[in-house]
Amino acid sequence: MMIKKIITSVLVLLMLGTNVSKADEGMWFLMSIKRLNHHDMEKLGLHLTAEEIYAVNNSSIKDAIVQFNGGCTAELISKDALVLTNHHCGYDAIAELSTPEANYLKNGYWAASKDKELKPKSLFVRFFVRMDDVSKRILAKVNAQMTEAERDKAINDEIAIIEKENNEGGKYTVSVRSFFQGNEFYYFVYQDYKDVRFVGTPPESIGKFGGDTDNWEWPRQTGDFSMFRIYADANGNPAEYSVNNIPLKPKKYLTVNTGGVKENDFAMILGYPGRTNRWMPAGGIEQNVKFAYPAWVEGSKTGMDNMKKYMVQSDAMNLIYASKYAGVANYWKNRQGMIDALTKFGTAKSKAEQESKFNSWANKPANKAKYGTVIGKINAYYNLTNEKARHDNYLQQLVRTSAFGAISRGFGKQLMNYAAADAASKGKMKADLENDIKSFFADMHLPAEKDILKAQLALYSSKSVGYPLAPAVIAIGNNYDSYVNSIFTMSIFTSEERLIAFLNFPSKGLLTNDPIYALSSDLLAHLMAKSDTITKAQNDFLASYRLLVEGLRESKLATIQYPDANSTLRLTYGKVRALPADKRNDAKVNYYTTMESMVKKYKAGDAEFDLPARLLELYKQKDFGRYLDAKGYMPVCFLTDNDITGGNSGSPVLNGKGQLIGLAFDGNIEAMAGDVIFDKKLQRTINVDIRYVLWIIEKYANAKHIVDEMDVVNN
Repeated sequence: MMIKKIITSVLVLLMLGTNVSKADEGMWFLMSIKRLNHHDMEKLGLHLTAEEIYAVNNSSIKDAIVQFNGGCTAELISKDALVLTNHHCGYDAIAELSTPEANYLKNGYWAASKDKELKPKSLFVRFFVRMDDVSKRILAKVNAQMTEAERDKAINDEIAIIEKENNEGGKYTVSVRSFFQGNEFYYFVYQDYKDVRFVGTPPESIGKFGGDTDNWEWPRQTGDFSMFRIYADANGNPAEYSVNNIPLKPKKYLTVNTGGVKENDFAMILGYPGRTNRWMPAGGIEQNVKFAYPAWVEGSKTGMDNMKKYMVQSDAMNLIYASKYAGVANYWKNRQGMIDALTKFGTAKSKAEQESKFNSWANKPANKAKYGTVIGKINAYYNLTNEKARHDNYLQQLVRTSAFGAISRGFGKQLMNYAAADAASKGKMKADLENDIKSFFADMHLPAEKDILKAQLALYSSKSVGYPLAPAVIAIGNNYDSYVNSIFTMSIFTSEERLIAFLNFPSKGLLTNDPIYALSSDLLAHLMAKSDTITKAQNDFLASYRLLVEGLRESKLATIQYPDANSTLRLTYGKVRALPADKRNDAKVNYYTTMESMVKKYKAGDAEFDLPARLLELYKQKDFGRYLDAKGYMPVCFLTDNDITGGNSGSPVLNGKGQLIGLAFDGNIEAMAGDVIFDKKLQRTINVDIRYVLWIIEKYANAKHIVDEMDVVNN
């Protein structure tokens, strides 16, 4: 994770007695575990060598962990590449494969044999192969006199060379990523497999039990898991889908341990955390809390409300919007939780105090030339862009929740390329576009889209008062109903027949003048536009932010020794750890939940708290088999104090032997500020107990053949 300079800094801090990050805080690079973390992990209960976790030339735990479809984590749990991840991570694929007649999202599904496993249109997993430090090489290409644009170009030119050097002729995907705000760079080598098939899922009433009400909450009783399988060609290489492909024989898969967990047990999580901002300046936190996030929350809720009124009309309508709604709802509650937590804990104030100390250090004679203006330029940028941040978040939620908001950049761009292509190219493109048109109309409902766009335009125009509106919206005035009705009548994008006709008689002019295409183009152009003043301030801000992080590390004013998350593989370690007693939880110690507490929440017919009749019957019979805890309860979820964030969804929770004991799926709302500052007292990871996962598969679903694939131990 860190170069020699940082290792030296850690040793200096230890010698000085400085309080560095505790075991439960930190998202660590695997390549640095041996030097920075292994001894600490052993003291907590790890029984593995560093090489058993991460090795380049030998199989190790990292070979059993994959990034799932670019946004979640998953793990391999059988010799035939059975993959376990969260229900909400598989949600898109499950919804896509579902129909009103075969509604796997609602009713669940378990493939009786491998030939019954289902292939979604587009789904991939990414294996991590190796990584290395290229900081010196890249930073040698830049200097302090460059503008940010010049710096980016120099860095990107060198990145392209590094990626080509390491992709082995296209065999691997190589990604060079920036860390510590551009002060360090590492490259990552991956291998992608695209033939990934759906194996099974519990019904939504189990996989999403508690719905939006319980999301980000503890106590929790959600069976948030689904299963897939990776297929390869006969030689084990990645291949496009084919009936001739066979299950991949992985280098490593995880053993499953059903021995259960107790408080203070060692817990280790590997996964792909998406984004943290623990170096964010006080001004950025203040901007998010007062300007950006309130707009995000309100815009999200507007989109959700207009989806929901159609989703409740039928199963078919629910399937159309289920995935989009779930994604919007997840961040809607997250952002409100961030506002509340950051406000409650005075995070911006704490950061401002640190920056005041930094500013004093920065203006010492030895430091002033390099660091003296850093805080001033950072604060000037935020003051200049606060209202733009509010404006942009309202507009972004319009684009995100409306099928037509970004159409000029997506589907519309495809059609523009088609119109500009020569006859031969058109012939090759036409069939794919015809399929895309059918898919586009299958994935949205025009009356719903009308209401979403009307509501979002009205919200955006009325609330984005501190920054100029998009010209197209100004021209509408207040007639959103008649305007949207009119453009839906005239646009080719609201008619499958008109789009098919366009393929036969393509015209760039027709697209450019199409009212929905024109609206989308204007909204996106306005969203991306920056004045010269903002451009200059942003250039100064980016350079200053980089210097702030460099200076905080150099001055020892910051004790963070790990880089922010950015969808690269990380390890976090800690222990099973309770929260203070909570009357909502019947557990004797508040680190686990039981099936009894889940049944107490049951509400027949309720969209969030219904439960299948079969599960209730099995509970009544106390038919828990080998998955009952030694203390006499049927476990559902448990807590650890691991440091995770979005992207860790689906990550394996491992014991000291590297065996699977649970599946991470959420954080707790009390510590929602965790992406900015780690709360050692309150921050927790919410995990599905692996015993509940196996009980659902074996007892509830009668799919014991799936469990039989796994190596299951009980010690």
